[in-house]
Amino acid sequence: MVDLGVDGARTDQNPVGDEDGSACGRNQPEDVWFLAGTFGTQAERTCAVPEGVPLAFPLVNMFGTPADCADFMSTAEGSAVLDGEEVDADAHQAESVEIRSGAGNPVTGTDGSFTAHGCGLWVQLPAPEPGEHSLEIRGRSGGFSVGVDYTLTVDAA
Repeated sequence: MVDLGVDGARTDQNPVGDEDGSACGRNQPEDVWFLAGTFGTQAERTCAVPEGVPLAFPLVNMFGTPADCADFMSTAEGSAVLDGEEVDADAHQAESVEIRSGAGNPVTGTDGSFTAHGCGLWVQLPAPEPGEHSLEIRGRSGGFSVGVDYTLTVDAA
């Protein structure tokens, strides 16, 4: 399930709209740390990540109909570089997802739940070692592009 601000979060609290990383810990589950892309802009973020938690993030992604996803994925490309090393991404094609959103959500603009198809290029990484790490995320499809530079700090427990 994709939760798009069902708790009434303002746009500036949404991790996707976050300019500096101050919202990167918002609504994180305990078993994986999600790093957000952008709404089609460039961002530089600093984020504290707990030790022992794997990372997951999109290079570029969207939701819509299966036809929307097929069109989007036909031009989707991207890269992720962690501490100077390129990492592999997985392509996800038109997978059914339930989406919950709150009123005024910057993606849906509506309150409620619905089912759509999600697609994109995603990366999953094992938990990073304690210390500071750099992560560069780049993605694009058609006229949409994403660029995020993260400085990640993993504190030893």
